[in-house]
Amino acid sequence: MLNNSVRKIIKPISLLGFVGISTWLVIISLSGTVNEKTQSYIISSADYPLLKEKVLALNAEPSHELAIINAVAVDLTQHQLSQLQKSIDVNVTQNHKVELSGGKAWGKRKWQPKSVVNDLIDATSAHATRNFGDGVTIGFLDTGLDQLQGTSTGLGLSTDLYGRDKFWGTYDAINNAISNYSNEESGHGTHVASIAGNADYDVYGKVYGVAPNASLVGIKAFDAEGKATYADVIRGIDWALQIKDQINLRVLNMSFSGPARSYYWEDPLNQAVMKAWQAGIVVVASAGNNGPDPMTIGVPGNVPYIITVGAMTDNYTESDATDNKLASFSAAGPTVEGFVKPEIVAPGGHLSGLMAFDTQIVQEHPEFHDGGRYFEMSGTSQAAGVVSGVVALMLSQEPTLTPDEVKCRLMDSAHAAFDNNSELAYSVFQQGSGMVNAADALTSTASACANQALDIAQDLEGNEHFFGPANINNDGNFYVEGLGDEYVWRLDDSNLDGDTIIWRMNFAKNALDWRNTASTDTIIWRMNVETDTIIWRMNLESDTIIWRMSVANSTTDINVNNWVEQQ
Repeated sequence: MLNNSVRKIIKPISLLGFVGISTWLVIISLSGTVNEKTQSYIISSADYPLLKEKVLALNAEPSHELAIINAVAVDLTQHQLSQLQKSIDVNVTQNHKVELSGGKAWGKRKWQPKSVVNDLIDATSAHATRNFGDGVTIGFLDTGLDQLQGTSTGLGLSTDLYGRDKFWGTYDAINNAISNYSNEESGHGTHVASIAGNADYDVYGKVYGVAPNASLVGIKAFDAEGKATYADVIRGIDWALQIKDQINLRVLNMSFSGPARSYYWEDPLNQAVMKAWQAGIVVVASAGNNGPDPMTIGVPGNVPYIITVGAMTDNYTESDATDNKLASFSAAGPTVEGFVKPEIVAPGGHLSGLMAFDTQIVQEHPEFHDGGRYFEMSGTSQAAGVVSGVVALMLSQEPTLTPDEVKCRLMDSAHAAFDNNSELAYSVFQQGSGMVNAADALTSTASACANQALDIAQDLEGNEHFFGPANINNDGNFYVEGLGDEYVWRLDDSNLDGDTIIWRMNFAKNALDWRNTASTDTIIWRMNVETDTIIWRMNLESDTIIWRMSVANSTTDINVNNWVEQQ
């Protein structure tokens, strides 16, 4: 069993040029006149009421009150910001942008597409026992959620398999409004939600959604182009926490990604995500579509506590599992802090989901719409939707599971990809514990195998922060402490053919065997620590730590990554 050590950092510090951002923050965007420009900031303070009072005293009106992280988002001039900083102890960060983690939809046009996902992840066995995710609500923090009313096809988002209403409506975090019906301009949010919870059947009588009876709620923070600001996303998370007990919102799907601009604990969006996890919501995030290079996991997928999902594809042969492979666009770890990400992978190649014909994505790529209500699309967004559906099945069967327990069982039951030589076909930084398997997740009794060395309360208080077991050797190759030389993943792909190679072990040429290793001692990676001994001791201020140096430029937007090559 791997002893996966976690490094602990005491108190917030400034490392390798990162600006330390403590518990409370504010956001800013460019606007205003030529002579006196304003910028959108997220500003936080330990004294939240006083912060709001000081901001109003500057004749500035906050655009967002982000109580979840004791912050406001507000447009200020540099002079106003300077005055505020003199009057109260605050932490300031820009109101960055994020984007969805969808995908390029270069694929095959399909009329009345087959339902294939449930067979790929073995969810059909759960359905055979009448577990359809009843009683659990999944929230989709995305571009909105269209019920596609007025047609027989598309009602699977409004009603469950028994004809009962299951749609809670949509909270518009951009305009701070609630509606029973969402006019979704993009199509991305509806597509992802339908993969998780569509109660429609295909022509062969197979249900599309992984959890077709799960209730759905939309949280709209992204526009028609799949772009959002930190402030809107954080406000959406705050709303989810306020409403969770009323509608039993147990799962929050985040199919978007932004560049890591700091350590995970300094990022205000990540702080809100951690608050959601701490409050009992299982957060499922997409890894992002910036693969195949290492260290491409974005925000919020870089949060060590949550479940981060990469994408695999059935290679257009759903009945033959031996040629399944990792999608080349799927982002890979390790994170800047040395954590292994993603935890698991799920189907994310050329998945069919609901999408109205007049949405922006369909207008830009009509060749992948079936002319009715279904659209074919690839991305880690779609993979995250699959896992959110599996989590709903798990919580429907055992409602008392905590987020840490759900994560543990998902990892314990995942099927890792091995080649014909019984070696890992992909590194743990690409596939984590392997491909999600619903049947094994539902029968797993694993416990205390996720986040055991972490303390989310101390992390959020700013008292302790953590680093993972990933490292880089003198040759520039990544490895995980305790796994041995056979688990070193080289950045050199000279020994493999083709442009689709990620690292040395990626895209095995031989038939693959996706198998569960939970019953043996060969579990490739798990987030538990069996000893207090810290194996990895590094000088954190040393400039020789190469793998910490690739933090994205702060000007990069955050979007839904809603177009990658179909696979």
